[in-house]
Order: sequence, then C-alpha cells, then structure tokens
Amino acid sequence: VQLQASGGGLVQAGGSLRISCAASIRTSSSYAWGWFRQAPGKGREFVATIDWSGRTTDYADSVKGRFTISSNNAKNTVFLQMNSLKPEDTAVYYCARRLRVGVRAPDEYGQWGQGTQVTVSS
Repeated sequence: VQLQASGGGLVQAGGSLRISCAASIRTSSSYAWGWFRQAPGKGREFVATIDWSGRTTDYADSVKGRFTISSNNAKNTVFLQMNSLKPEDTAVYYCARRLRVGVRAPDEYGQWGQGTQVTVSS
C-alpha cells in the first residue's frame, strides 16, 4: 500500500492551504491517520492525528486552533486544513497510518507517504 500526499505549495503568512493524503488500495481494516512535519535541520514533529472513526483528534499545541484534520474513510483519504499559516509552519509534511488509534509517536506508524512541501513566506 502506498500513501500519496498532495496539495503542498507556497503561501503567504496568514494564508490557508489544504493538503491531502490517499492510500492506493482500499482495505477493510480501520486505520488512524497522522500528519507529521520536518523542517530543514530538525527532527520529524507531530502535527495532528485522527482515529479510525474520525471522532477523536489530537493536535500539537503549535497548530491547535489553526489546523484541522479530517478523514474520508470511504475513500481512504485524510486531509489537513491549515489556516493562519506562519513562516514557522514551513516544512515537508508527511502523512502516516496505523491501525485504529492515533498516537503522537512517529515510530508507532508503519505506513508513510512521501511528503509534500509547504512553504510560508513572511
């Protein structure tokens, strides 16, 4: 199974961007999704997660109130709506997937997308 992230780009500070990630194969398993990001010279950072039901979400403090994670299980797709973007949000954003429950630790995810670049100019 491959995860394909898309929707990144260049946006001005204060702007919005929506990125998405789709699994290449639909399965009957119930997956939780996570978004992580990695800025140059830094480690991979947790951004948001959503559980298999779509009812439970979790956000990093740095994005809470600005970013919204959602999923479409019928289409095996997850979205990240990013509003009020800041230059410090600039990073490569990665989607990841694991069974049922979303967690913050990237090592707990077995499936990863290739990443999409988000650049926020000041």
